[in-house]
Amino acid sequence: MPKTVQAPILPDVLRLGLRLVFCGTAAGKRSAADGAYYAHPGNAFWRALFQCGLTPRQLAPREFPLLPEFGMGLTDLAKRHVGNDNQLPRDAFDVPALAAKIERYAPGMLAFTSKNAARAALGATPEYGLQPNLFAQVPVFVLPSPSGQARGHWSIEPWRALAAHVSKTL
Repeated sequence: MPKTVQAPILPDVLRLGLRLVFCGTAAGKRSAADGAYYAHPGNAFWRALFQCGLTPRQLAPREFPLLPEFGMGLTDLAKRHVGNDNQLPRDAFDVPALAAKIERYAPGMLAFTSKNAARAALGATPEYGLQPNLFAQVPVFVLPSPSGQARGHWSIEPWRALAAHVSKTL
């Protein structure tokens, strides 16, 4: 069963001037226990950032506060829940709060790290890649989940397309 807490599980990593903000659904159990985004060893997030050239080296999950140095930030739709997507209550996702953050910080792009996150925020099931509509006046990109549990849907190619798009436009 997912656990609900009052304070955010992981702090947002947001500030003005970011070229890219990644948004997931919620902290997994390992991330919550370690206090770091995408902390499970089977998660491909940090490896993908490096392989795509978004970071100059592969960061360790505990180094997540360094992402703004590379023009990137992090947040989740469910800041007060822990668990896999299929364990989260339907009301776990706070889309208005995400919209307010994105409007406030106005990054160059918002990238959802799963179709589940994108579906919750956009209200429809998107395809991977650049979306035709904006979210909170910001372009949106949808990526396959880097979670080891979503390995059957994993492909680095949309992540490479994101990196290419960001390098050309932002």
